[in-house]
Amino acid sequence: MQVLWASDSPFSGKIPDFIGNWTQLNSLRFQGNSFEGPIPTSFSQLTLLSSLRISDIYNGSSSLDFIKNLKNLTDLNLRNALINGTIPSDIGEYQGLQTVDLSFNNLTGQLPSSLFNMSSLTSLFLGNNSLSGPLPSQKSNRLQTLDLSYNFLSGSFPQWVTTISQLNLVVNNFTFDSSNITLPGLNCLQRNFPCNRNTPRYANFSIKCGGKQMTGNDGILYETEDSALGPATFNVTSTEKWAISNAGLFSDRKNPSFLVNTLAQVTGTDVTPELFQTSRLSPGSLRYYGLGLENGPYTVTLHFAETVFASRTSQTWQSLGRRVFDIYIQGTRKTKDFDISKVAGGVNRAVVRTFNVNVSENYLEIHLFWAGKGTCCIPEQGDYGPLIAAVHAASDFTPTVSGLPPTTPGKKSKTGLIVGIAVSVGVVSLLLIFAILYMRRKKSEKEDDEDILGLGLRPYTFSYAELRVATEDFNPSNKLGEGGYGPVYKGTLSDGRVVAVKQLSVASHQGKSQFVSEIATISAVQHRNLVKLYGCCIEGSQRILVYEYLENKSLDQALFGTSNLHLDWPTRFNILLGTARGLAYLHEESRPRIVHRDVKASNILLDAELSPKISDFGLAKLYDDDKTHISTRVAGTM
Repeated sequence: MQVLWASDSPFSGKIPDFIGNWTQLNSLRFQGNSFEGPIPTSFSQLTLLSSLRISDIYNGSSSLDFIKNLKNLTDLNLRNALINGTIPSDIGEYQGLQTVDLSFNNLTGQLPSSLFNMSSLTSLFLGNNSLSGPLPSQKSNRLQTLDLSYNFLSGSFPQWVTTISQLNLVVNNFTFDSSNITLPGLNCLQRNFPCNRNTPRYANFSIKCGGKQMTGNDGILYETEDSALGPATFNVTSTEKWAISNAGLFSDRKNPSFLVNTLAQVTGTDVTPELFQTSRLSPGSLRYYGLGLENGPYTVTLHFAETVFASRTSQTWQSLGRRVFDIYIQGTRKTKDFDISKVAGGVNRAVVRTFNVNVSENYLEIHLFWAGKGTCCIPEQGDYGPLIAAVHAASDFTPTVSGLPPTTPGKKSKTGLIVGIAVSVGVVSLLLIFAILYMRRKKSEKEDDEDILGLGLRPYTFSYAELRVATEDFNPSNKLGEGGYGPVYKGTLSDGRVVAVKQLSVASHQGKSQFVSEIATISAVQHRNLVKLYGCCIEGSQRILVYEYLENKSLDQALFGTSNLHLDWPTRFNILLGTARGLAYLHEESRPRIVHRDVKASNILLDAELSPKISDFGLAKLYDDDKTHISTRVAGTM
């Protein structure tokens, strides 16, 4: 026997020791099984092996001692195989090695310099280990794909880091000095994710994976993510709002692409078909990061559709493909063996998955991981691994951050400095003139601000000018309706969020104190089945509230209006259940406790997934901590 391949098969238990007696083997592959370690030491007898791939081992760790005699190897892949210890110091003697993947193991120690100077090695993957120390000072010109992400490497960068075509060094402890070596964005993706740490700027991010910017039917603006991703790459946006990292090499595939394009019409409930025309593909490990996030609870929404494989109904061999991977968020596995087409009930059908997570250190990590399962070669070699069309994450609380990117001060020229001084002298007189006007205005604003600043949970404050831009100067075409205290407009903020802007009319009986009371009440309660308040505007006579926009409007419109929504019985049951959960939160769990007193179909709004969100607290009453006593003061309206 010369070839033994048994990948993605339901084998379990120990790897048979007697395989070490099959000394004529030149190719051995055990990937995506349920084998237990350790890898038999008898494998050291397989001296004719040129390709060894063993991955995804359970229990029982192994060292690299068993490869000590396998000097004919050209392809060594022990990914996610519970390998511990150090990389052998004599690894440089394996001069035939072209590809080495020892990622997702427990390797320790420093990087042998001989490993980086092997004459044939072109691709090296050592990510997700516990390697430490500096990078070797020299590297072979043939080594052009290198993944060292998620280790504990430190020190400065050698000159060769700017000459390698594929390099991923994210999540280490490197030193960024004043040298001429620049790796844009890498400083944001070190172990403590320092960008805007403790000074967060964002509370959401949305990504069109592998494609150009677009707005979905959900009103969300998905930002462009069409960078030339490769087997060992990372990219950070210029706004330092989000980032992407990829590690993995497609096996046996020439000219691999990490992008999938399709003209197929993807179907599903309330989906945007154009959202799935491009998807990001990875053969191993694909990560998206939200950076500089305000801490608190978030909802993460991931959009998938299988657009590579043929339909099972075609009864062709191309229809036998299976894509299986795991979903991790904040380092916790949320879904194991996720199969897009199986969950969706076929290909070209959308699957939307939502997860509730907590951000505590100003960043969020979404990780899609291939654990060796599924098919590898349908419809062609190298079709496997995670596939995703879009990512969206948004806070489940009222953010207090600006949502604006940080400013980078430029270098001022001497001429610019001189001109600046001259101009500043000229404007001093104007400043004196405006000072009095400014102080008068400030006094008026202070009265408004004191009411907001006095709140225990302070919402974000929008300027009136900002909301005029968002609503196109409160254009009647954007008017969603009119409640008891004024009209509601649809608007789009500068960060792409689509919102509902409630402009309280001058004729409204609701004064400043009532307005402030409403902000305090709504800000005090946060639940997935309650409409979210983004912020407010209180400038002069303007009293405006800014809420999340619910595209499917109200339940009464869905039931009795001209809406095309189809509410089958399971959907209606989920709406009832979600409404009950929202009311239970108001009555029992929120602080302060609130009695709604006006629950009706028009006050139950529906989001893109037809999940209910309760609105209108106009008749709410507050409990105090003693359930036997009910306060009779009105908490405000919504």
